[in-house]
Amino acid sequence: MTDRVKIFDTTLRDGEQALPASLSVKEKLQIALALERLGVDIIEAGFPVSSPGDFKSVQTIAREIKNATVCGLSRAVMKDIDACGEALKVADQFRIHTFIATSDIHVGSKLRKSQDEVLDMAVAAIKHARRYTDDVEFSCEDAGRTNIDYLCRMVENAINAGATTVNIPDTVGYTIPSEFGAIIQTLFNRVPNIDKATISVHCHNDLGLAVANSIAAVQYGARQIECTINGIGERAGNCSLEEVAMILKTREAMLGVQTGINSQEIFRTSKLVSQMCNMPVQSNKAIVGANAFSHSSGIHQDGILKAQNTYEIMTPESVGINKNNLNLTSRSGRHVIKHRMHELGYKDEDYDLDTLYQAFLKLADKKGQVFDYDLEALVFFDQQKQQQANYELLYLHANAGKGMIPSATVKMRMGDQEGTASATGNGPVDAAFNAIIQVTGNNEVEIVDFKLDSKGEGADALAQVSVVAEYRGRRFNGIGLATDIVEAGVKALIYVLNNTCLADQIDEKKQQKIAGV
Repeated sequence: MTDRVKIFDTTLRDGEQALPASLSVKEKLQIALALERLGVDIIEAGFPVSSPGDFKSVQTIAREIKNATVCGLSRAVMKDIDACGEALKVADQFRIHTFIATSDIHVGSKLRKSQDEVLDMAVAAIKHARRYTDDVEFSCEDAGRTNIDYLCRMVENAINAGATTVNIPDTVGYTIPSEFGAIIQTLFNRVPNIDKATISVHCHNDLGLAVANSIAAVQYGARQIECTINGIGERAGNCSLEEVAMILKTREAMLGVQTGINSQEIFRTSKLVSQMCNMPVQSNKAIVGANAFSHSSGIHQDGILKAQNTYEIMTPESVGINKNNLNLTSRSGRHVIKHRMHELGYKDEDYDLDTLYQAFLKLADKKGQVFDYDLEALVFFDQQKQQQANYELLYLHANAGKGMIPSATVKMRMGDQEGTASATGNGPVDAAFNAIIQVTGNNEVEIVDFKLDSKGEGADALAQVSVVAEYRGRRFNGIGLATDIVEAGVKALIYVLNNTCLADQIDEKKQQKIAGV
C-alpha cells in the first residue's frame, strides 16, 4: 500500500454550493491557480451540466491548470457525464467523478428504485465515463448510512466496471471515527478487487468530526481525502484541507503517510478563499485562524520565548505565516514585555522593568491590547501626558447618494489651532478621510486595512471601525465607535493620527537622549 495520500480539493464545487452567490469564472480560475500552487492532486472544478456558467468555469480551469488533475462532477446520468467530457477535454489530464446514492434512506425515499436498479445505473455510468477518460471516480453517496453488505457489493461492481477511485462519503456527517474507520477496514477485508482502485473519503462536518473521520479512514487504508479550503461547504461544511494536511505532516512518524501539499502556501490560499467567498475565518480556527499562533498568557509567552515548541507543535512559517504573535494583554508577563522592548531597540538600562510593567498592566486593563507605540509612550510619558490628544474632531458633515459625488467637510482642533477642509472621495468615509488628511497636512499616513463590525442589534447598533495605517515604516491601529459609520471611521483615523504624533515625540526624545541633550 502506498504511503502517499492524494488531496482532492472540492472548494470550487462542494465549497461553492454553500455560498449565497456563485463565483465568477475569473474568481474560480484564480482560486484554482492557488490550489495548483498549494500542491493539491485533484481539483474538482464544478458540476458542468448544472449551468452554462459552471460549464465554462470547468472548461477554463481545465485549459489553464497543468500540474493537477482537473475533475468534473456528474450524477449517474449520461447527459451529466457527456457535459463533463465536453468541458474537460481541453485538459492535459482530467477525471470524471460520477455518483449515486446507496443508503436505504436515499435509495427508497429519493431515488425510489431497488438496490439492483441503482447498482445497474452506477455500473452503466462508470462505463460511459470510461469512454472519455481512464480516470473515473465513483461515489457511493451517503455511504456512512449504507448497509455494509450492499456497500461492499457496490464497491466491487464499481471497480469491475472501471472505476479507478471509489469514494466513501459520510455525506451527512453522521458517523464517528471508530465507526467510519471500521467501514473502511471492512471494505478492505471483504472486497476482493479493492487493490485495483484508490479508496477515497469525503466527510462532512455536521457533528464536527469531518477531519477526525478522514484521518481514521487513512489509518485503515484510504489514500485520498476530499476536502475544502477553510472547511467551507454544505451545511456545517467539509473536511478542512489545511487541517488534514498539517495533521498528516505533523504526525507523519505516527501515521506513516505523506501528501504533496506545499504547506507554506496554506495561509495565503486560505485568505484568498475567505476574501473571494466573503466567508471570514473564525479567530480560533485551527491552522489559519487569527489566534492559531497567538499567545496571550504570560506562562505561554515565557515558554515560547525560551523554546518555541513548548506551546507550538508546528511553526507559523510552516503554513506561510511570518511569525507567531505575542499579544500584549493584561495576561502578559514581564518576560514578554522585556522581549518586546529589546526588539524595539531598548537596553535594560533604558527603562525600569517593574515600573514599566505596572504601568503596562493599568493600560492593558483599559485598552484590552497594548501595542509597541504604547509601550514606548509608557517609557517616556506619564499617563496624564499620554491622554493629551493633539487632534480633535469638532465638526463633521458627509454627503453621498446615487448620482452625486461623495463629499465631506471636517473641522479639527490641531494643538492650539483650528482648521476646516472639504474633500471628495470614492465614498463618504473616503471623502472624510481625505478631508482630515488635508486639514492636518499629514499625508504620510496610508490606510492599509479597514474593518467594520456591528456592536449590538437593530438599526441603533453601534458601528465599530478598526483602521490599520502605515506611517514612516510602522503600523498604527485605531478604533472608532459611533452609530454612524462615517463618524466611527473618522474617530478611528484620528486615534491613529494622535498616536503618530506621540510616536514622533518619542522619536524626538530618543534623538535628544542619544545626543545627550
